[in-house]
Amino acid sequence: MNYRHAFHAGNPADVMKHAILALLMTRLTAKANPFAVLDTHAGIGRYDLTGDEATRTGEAAQGIQRLLQAADAGGLDAATAAALAPYLDVVRAGAEAGPAITTYPGSPCLARAFLRPGDRLVLAELHPEDARTLKEVFRGDRKVAVHHMDGWTALKAHLPPKEKRGLVLIDPPFEAADDFDRLVAGLALAHERWPTGIYALWYPIKDRAVAWRLHQRLEDSGIPKILAAELTWNDDGRVDRLNGSGMILVNPPWQLDETLQQMLPALHQALGFTQGIAHVEWVAGESTA
Repeated sequence: MNYRHAFHAGNPADVMKHAILALLMTRLTAKANPFAVLDTHAGIGRYDLTGDEATRTGEAAQGIQRLLQAADAGGLDAATAAALAPYLDVVRAGAEAGPAITTYPGSPCLARAFLRPGDRLVLAELHPEDARTLKEVFRGDRKVAVHHMDGWTALKAHLPPKEKRGLVLIDPPFEAADDFDRLVAGLALAHERWPTGIYALWYPIKDRAVAWRLHQRLEDSGIPKILAAELTWNDDGRVDRLNGSGMILVNPPWQLDETLQQMLPALHQALGFTQGIAHVEWVAGESTA
């Protein structure tokens, strides 16, 4: 439990992950029936980009700050601007307007921004200090329940939700050697308990072979409708650094694959990357052909 996301808040991996999360939340709100969201590795909810951790790494400058500058300069085409608007609207709403934002919403605050009357957000965080901070952020908010608990246990404890529709975000820190194994096992368990839910699983791309093995294991799992989206900014020659960010999406909303196929290359360009690619493919259950 040594990982602290405050050092990495707003970096390119966050931008990609949270832009997709905002799209999923928007699709959930398109139907009137209430929904529930479970975030298994919630963190602290909101991050200070002027704090020691964020300024020590400066990663937000290559991520959300750069994207806001591109958006404000009119550097996004109309379709990309529309796809990113739900995400950027939340980022701007909680901070100073323009590129010089001082705070960044983690996935709990981002998801909370989309909740309507009757919707619910369940947050699990194992790190004791982070769990206390998270509880303070949402103190008095009756739509949000914060649990100091292991995220993998939360999949057993909180699924299926009473609302029968919603989203599970699984975003572990990947500081343990078996986190990829637990990701696959956790999805299998959750899907067995709630096969109709939407699942969004984030994973780091360092060693390309590890990502390929993850895709193969998911394909072999028999779970249908699995979409993989990746954004990379370094080549695959080194495995001692973060080369990109991936999202596994199970039961993605209709035509989300087409939206991501347009949005991610534009995001890659807006972030100023000269290496890497944006890639979307069906691992199981659908075909883009």
